Amino acid sequence: QVQLVESGGGSVQAGGSQRLSCLASGSTDTIYYMAWFRQVPGKEREGVATIAIYGRTMYADSVKGRFTISQDKAKNTLYLQMNSLKPEDTAMYYCAADRIDWWFVAKYNYWGRGTQVTVSS
Repeated sequence: QVQLVESGGGSVQAGGSQRLSCLASGSTDTIYYMAWFRQVPGKEREGVATIAIYGRTMYADSVKGRFTISQDKAKNTLYLQMNSLKPEDTAMYYCAADRIDWWFVAKYNYWGRGTQVTVSS
């Protein structure tokens, strides 16, 4: 089993920056792929960025050039650096992990409880 705990959410003004963290614990040696998703009420969970254990990254078009996903393997921590934030980035952000590469499909085996990001105009 793997446990994921997100942190770093909060309120920020448009144009600002925020960094989310996701601490993984448990059987972390079984994780090969991690991702950030986001969800707003009434909409499906949307993939934002993914990263493979060997470093491959992928971004949704809506965040490309503004968000950066990274990992610190020694700290078992996943990050999402968000710059030039827009009101439409407002959502609950979730960390996900699995041994399978699900890309932006929300079928990862492990999920955190989420952290809220609110961007005001």
